[in-house]
Amino acid sequence: MKKSKILIGITGGIAAYKICSLINQLKKAGHEVKVIMTDAATKFVGPLTFQTLSNNRVYTDIFSWQEAYSPEHIALADWCDIMVIAPATANTIGKIALGFADNLLTSTVMALPKDTPVLLVPAMNIHMWENTIFQGNIKKLSEIKIKGKQLKYSIVEPREGMLACGYEGKGVIAENENIIEAINKII
Repeated sequence: MKKSKILIGITGGIAAYKICSLINQLKKAGHEVKVIMTDAATKFVGPLTFQTLSNNRVYTDIFSWQEAYSPEHIALADWCDIMVIAPATANTIGKIALGFADNLLTSTVMALPKDTPVLLVPAMNIHMWENTIFQGNIKKLSEIKIKGKQLKYSIVEPREGMLACGYEGKGVIAENENIIEAINKII
């Protein structure tokens, strides 16, 4: 297995806590990991947790002060071999599908070189997952190819099960093994 530079984008969903063990597994496999968190994600798990697990600074703000000038969204986009967004909320997927760049995570996605793959790992309420607009956004992203062959945006679909909101159905974040398998297929 190729050792890669993996940029993980964490968005504001309860499944954010499950990314702790994903990062741990990726690090044990020899990958270098950096983390971007949306503001909402920091409400579920603190950046210090991901900093400790990744052994790298966690990026949360596009306007954070730096000792040296470095546009972080560009530097992070150029650094990674693959970007994994997990959990990927309906909000963030919608922003990406529409080309919005209003936070560090979405700005970094927009700044990725055109041949850098993105793995989306959605987690959300079943009604959000089944929403026609959301499914249209997923379809739109899943049709974008790199050099006409490899998918630019790959999706690891959520599992069925008991959701944090109390509903039962599709929306539970994929198991780490499935996420890692998808990463390995791409890199």
